Amino acid sequence: MSDLTNSMKASTMSVSSGKSKVKHNTSTTENTMDKLGLNNPAFWYSGGFIALFVAIALYDGELLSTIVNAGFSWAVQVFGPYWQLLLLLTFLIGLGLAAGRTGKVMLGGIAKPEMDSFRWMAIIFCTLLAGGGVFWAAAEPIAHYVSPPPLYGAQDNPQQGAVNALSQSFMHWGFLAWAIVGSLTSIVVMHLHYDKGLPLKPRILLYPVLGERALKGQLGALIDACCIIAVAAGTIGPIGFLGLQVSYALNALFDIPDGFTTQLIIILFAIALYTLSALSGLSRGMQLLSRYNVILAMALMVYILFFGPTNFIFNGYIQGVGSMLDNFIPMATYRGDEGWLSWWTVFFWGWFLGYGPMMAIFIARISRGRTIRQVISTISIVAPLTTCFWFTIVGGSGLAFEIAEPGSVSAAFEGFNLPGALLAVTQQLPMPMLTSILFLILTTIFIVTTGDSMTYTISVVISGETEPNGIIRTFWGVMMGVTALILISLGSGGISALQSFIVITAVPVSLILLPSLWNAPQIAIKMAKEQGL
Repeated sequence: MSDLTNSMKASTMSVSSGKSKVKHNTSTTENTMDKLGLNNPAFWYSGGFIALFVAIALYDGELLSTIVNAGFSWAVQVFGPYWQLLLLLTFLIGLGLAAGRTGKVMLGGIAKPEMDSFRWMAIIFCTLLAGGGVFWAAAEPIAHYVSPPPLYGAQDNPQQGAVNALSQSFMHWGFLAWAIVGSLTSIVVMHLHYDKGLPLKPRILLYPVLGERALKGQLGALIDACCIIAVAAGTIGPIGFLGLQVSYALNALFDIPDGFTTQLIIILFAIALYTLSALSGLSRGMQLLSRYNVILAMALMVYILFFGPTNFIFNGYIQGVGSMLDNFIPMATYRGDEGWLSWWTVFFWGWFLGYGPMMAIFIARISRGRTIRQVISTISIVAPLTTCFWFTIVGGSGLAFEIAEPGSVSAAFEGFNLPGALLAVTQQLPMPMLTSILFLILTTIFIVTTGDSMTYTISVVISGETEPNGIIRTFWGVMMGVTALILISLGSGGISALQSFIVITAVPVSLILLPSLWNAPQIAIKMAKEQGL
């Protein structure tokens, strides 16, 4: 009887051990699935949508263009005025919070910043400015000079035409553009994440309005997916443009064939660089790339100031900023020519809006220990004024060369050739070959830092962890690069469709950003009271 009892006990223990192993294996599998984000519906919504976009592009490019163009026209017509007001109010409310007692509010629940100021500002500049800081800096001023903005109109005086062109460029890349990608939204995200313990996901921006419904279920997943799709599209586009534009420049400089093979090599190099950087973490690769890129940008600024049209640059910057401030509200609210707006102001607003929620998460991640005044003054004032000066350095030099010799820049820019405009500027400076190469390196690293930060941020949102699994970082980094490759393999139409699609994605994202207009001030006032300010 004793043997039988012992046998039964052993059998029971064996079964129990088996069950324990099954449970352990199941929990391990589930844990792995969570880390990879495979249990997150937002992963399937966003990934599936991007896959569908690429599939339609491969199946019928013309069909995709027709659908996207119809959506683009509807978006800019219906939401254009709303976006203009949203950006203007975001900037003005942010200034108010920074200037008042709420400006002293400490964000993130710690007294000392985790990152020193230079590295922090370098990452912000490189991530938010992206590749636009080079090609658009050269091209947009000459574009507005050749075809004057309707608010200003044609000018008999070339100098005044140049100032107006710079002023309009400053509006598109200045205060409002920077404010929407991380001023008010960063306050909301940092408070809800660090003080309330909510997950670092876009859905928390709607938590003050929707409560728990925003955090759970399909609604929260859809909110996250919309923001992921928007920022992925906004990142895939520049990666594709990098391949096209650098390939053009290499052909012009070294007679390297400007074809898909060259574009493939360039984009694969960029994918490898930003994926490795993302894998190394915020404290290593991203900081290193950003720091050296800022140093290179500063070196090029000093070089052009010394050897370029120095007097014109300083005068153009001062007058351009003055003209922008004088016409700030009229330019921000201009509705006189909707066709022009759809391809300039509203297009840029849609692009920048798409980055808003994910950039808020990124800024929240790197800005812990900063005050509201530090965050808003850096993002909404210092960074825009620096960007405007950079545009004057690059684009202003182009305007000076164009005034001195008509056609020297505009002829190269004809047909909206962005890299052509940049090369037309660099080729008129001393050591043109070296200068051109350094600008191409600068552009590449700008794009890489954006790809790096967005790969990291998407991975954070999908995995729910502040230090996401390496596999998920690699997946999103490679996926965005491969998508760019597929689209450029179809010709310029694929990237053009994506460019217009970016504006469509801004529609739901702009609605997600709207509550921050009143939630950020409420949170700032509440925190000021709690901190005894």
